[in-house]
Amino acid sequence: MKKTLLLLSLLICFFLSSAVSAQSQHEITISNTSFFRNGDPFHYTGIGFFNALYNPAFNKSGEDRGQWLDKFNKYGINVLRVWAQWDNSRGFVDAGPGATLYMPNGQLRPQPLERLKALLTDADRRGMVVQLVLFSQETSEANNKLAAKGADKAVENITREMKPYRNLVFQVWNESSERVEDYYKAIKKIDPKRLVTNSPGPGGDLGDQNQNKMLDFLTPHTTRQFAGRHWEIAPKEIAYLLERYQKPVVDDEPARNGTPDFGGPHDGSSPYDHILQIYQVWQQGGYITYHHDMFQKSYGHPSISPSGIPDPEFNPYHKQVLEFISMQDRYRPESEKSEPVE
Repeated sequence: MKKTLLLLSLLICFFLSSAVSAQSQHEITISNTSFFRNGDPFHYTGIGFFNALYNPAFNKSGEDRGQWLDKFNKYGINVLRVWAQWDNSRGFVDAGPGATLYMPNGQLRPQPLERLKALLTDADRRGMVVQLVLFSQETSEANNKLAAKGADKAVENITREMKPYRNLVFQVWNESSERVEDYYKAIKKIDPKRLVTNSPGPGGDLGDQNQNKMLDFLTPHTTRQFAGRHWEIAPKEIAYLLERYQKPVVDDEPARNGTPDFGGPHDGSSPYDHILQIYQVWQQGGYITYHHDMFQKSYGHPSISPSGIPDPEFNPYHKQVLEFISMQDRYRPESEKSEPVE
């Protein structure tokens, strides 16, 4: 009997330890205007991978997902900007009515939830973070928006499910400020340490004062090509936000290459536009998430890789920018190398 109990106890310990090891072991935090991971400086460097939870190639297997994460890491990317709602009607790659984390009543759909957990676990092993966008105005545009009660339940459910995963930050909206304070409070009530941000609106919308004071860090979509020399304008916007709010600021969805649809450039662009902007944002003490056009059409379009993944090596234009990003240790200012937090 004693041997049986001992064996049972050992089995329980094994399964518990396996469950814990499958979850993230490293936590992203902030101090003043800097990010940290387990107390060490974390140079938040993202890329938009909006369709990550719905892309077949990326989710084919754990091995496939790991190989793609390694490639992103090779190019200096340590944050993936992933959308919970990809059920828009714009014709984006992998988008469609079923591409959402939420049911209408706010319950979570099992497949994307399990994919998200697997992504967080695999990313954590590589020192990477996921920025999960909870809601998108593109979904609202397609009349798939959750009613208030369902949205409240969705926020509660995803916050509870994600509690063990500390390499995750929430971005409430892509380009909206609807009920941000309500959602922020709901998240903090369940998980006070979870970092929460928001994208308040389209390019050039830096957010209102109340929202910017409340959020843990800021992720505006800075001014794009419509205003002219965005590589000079956007860094000034980042500098202004850093000075005024004294918290980390990410240039989250800056000007881009590609289609003029959906806020893209009408007069073309150069990789050097983005390299200059990224460099200047780093000099101001900000962080970046690289925006691109590798999701804004469907399979078969020249801008979309055969896998549907924003492959850093698919497009020579983007590869040139990402090669620069991969050398961030060379080009970020020395003052950015913050001391660890005790």
